[in-house]
Amino acid sequence: MGLTDEQRAAWYDAENTWAADDDFFLALANERPRRRILDLGCGTGRLTTALVAAGHQVTGVDPDAGALEAAARKPHGEKVGWLVGTSSVLLQDAAFDLALMTGHVAQAIVGAEEWAATLADLHRVLVPGGVLAFDSRDPDARAWERWNPRDSRGETVLADGTRVESWYEVTRVADGIVTFVDHGVFPDGTHEVTTAQLAFRSQQRLRDDLARAGFDVERVHGGWHGEPVGQGVGELVVVARR
Repeated sequence: MGLTDEQRAAWYDAENTWAADDDFFLALANERPRRRILDLGCGTGRLTTALVAAGHQVTGVDPDAGALEAAARKPHGEKVGWLVGTSSVLLQDAAFDLALMTGHVAQAIVGAEEWAATLADLHRVLVPGGVLAFDSRDPDARAWERWNPRDSRGETVLADGTRVESWYEVTRVADGIVTFVDHGVFPDGTHEVTTAQLAFRSQQRLRDDLARAGFDVERVHGGWHGEPVGQGVGELVVVARR
C-alpha cells in the first residue's frame, strides 16, 4: 500500500526545512514592500506562506494537487492564491513584480521545449522591470556523484515522530540529465520509490536561455551569501530582470 498525499507532504516537509536558500529568497522579496509574487513550483508552501506573512500578495503554482492541499492548511495558507498546474495556467499578462522558482524547481523542468516555454511564460506574466530569481545546481560541482546508497542514506523524523530511512540512487547520467531513484522506508515496512529526472544546466546555458526569453541576467552567485560561482555551495543562484 502506497503513501497518502498527507504522508508524502509530511515527509517532504521533514526533509526540506527552512534553510539559507529560503532566507535568500525572502530577503530578495522584502527589498520592496507589498510585491505581487509568483512562486512557481511552490510544493507544500514553506516559502510561499512566509512571503504572504511578510505582507506580499502571493500566488503559488504546482502540478501536485496534494502538495497544494497541504500548503493551504499551513498558517497564512488561506491568504495565498493556489493554482494546480505549470506556468501555462497563468493567463494574465504583467501580473507579477517578482517570480521565484526555488528548491531547484528549474531543474525539474527537464525538456528543452518545456523549459523554453516556462521562461517565455514567466517573461509574459512579469511586469516590465520585473525580477525572476531561481536556483539550479552547478553541474561543475557534480552533486549527483553523492546520490548513492552509501553517501545519501539518512533518517528523517516526521512531525508526528515517524522515522523514515531514505537514500538516493542514480541510474543514468546523459546529456545533462540525471535520472535517479528516491527511496523511503517507513516503520510499517512501506517502501516508497520515486523515479525522477533533473536537468543540470551550466551557467552559460542558463544565461543563453534567459537571453533568448528576453531577460537580462543581473547576477549569478555560487551560494546563498553572494559567493562567486565555483566558490560557494555548488549552486547557481540566478537573478534576472524582464
